[in-house]
Amino acid sequence: MSIWTDLTGVDHAVRFVDAGGVRTRALQAGTGEAVVFLHGTSGHLEAFVRNIPAHAERYACHAVDMLGHGYTDGVDEPYRIPRYVDHVLAYLDACGIDRAHFVGESLGGWVAGRLAADHPDRVGRLTLVAPGGTVANPQVMERIKTSTRRAVAEDDIGLTRKRLQLLMHDPAKDVSEELVEVRHAIYHRPEFVKRVDNLLCLQEMENREPDLLSAAQMGRIVAPTLIVWGAQNPFGDIPEAHRMNDSIPGSRLEIFGECGHWPQHEHAARFNRLNLDFLGEAR
Repeated sequence: MSIWTDLTGVDHAVRFVDAGGVRTRALQAGTGEAVVFLHGTSGHLEAFVRNIPAHAERYACHAVDMLGHGYTDGVDEPYRIPRYVDHVLAYLDACGIDRAHFVGESLGGWVAGRLAADHPDRVGRLTLVAPGGTVANPQVMERIKTSTRRAVAEDDIGLTRKRLQLLMHDPAKDVSEELVEVRHAIYHRPEFVKRVDNLLCLQEMENREPDLLSAAQMGRIVAPTLIVWGAQNPFGDIPEAHRMNDSIPGSRLEIFGECGHWPQHEHAARFNRLNLDFLGEAR
């Protein structure tokens, strides 16, 4: 078995797209309206391999390594939220996509939420999966920063395994050795090591606070929005999800039990049914 076994039988391609001058890796599969999948901090497109096959039966799926993540090139500046948004818009333009649905997990949800607030014409429906971006918790920020930096700096795959295990309610079930090896290889790419501080800049208070999704920004979101939250999310308590739900007009909140920070992966079958029903409401 492999994490890529999930894609067996699915016509797909992994391509590099020039997104505004940034060489960007994307997994593309399916036809129809575009659905763009955005991962979390220090993540990569493999976060969605359990979701692409079901979604590709109805939609043109684009799982994208965000700026400076995975095998996408970085830039010599801190990766702030507006810069991530510009990169995603450049990817859409490069692929000839005027409007897409978005599935954003953690940092990806933060970026997708900001994109929906500032560029409503580019967003169809919005799915926010354990999204970040509404609070600045110093303890959580320090945990993300320290665990990621150590796993990148030291050639110890056990540290990468621990970094992934932080995300899951049941690591024994959901953190495979192959997933660990994929992330470990990414963490030790010279490009990634060189710019890891750019990637972690949102864990610094002076960068994070100005970039937080404000109540006013969330109030501007007009895209129908589904929020999915793990009851045991280690990076955000349930009240945070309710505050986001209250701030985005007409949004819907689903809380998954026995679930950490990767609901789309930890409970893939449930998430796929829920999200496909939600996306189908647009038709």
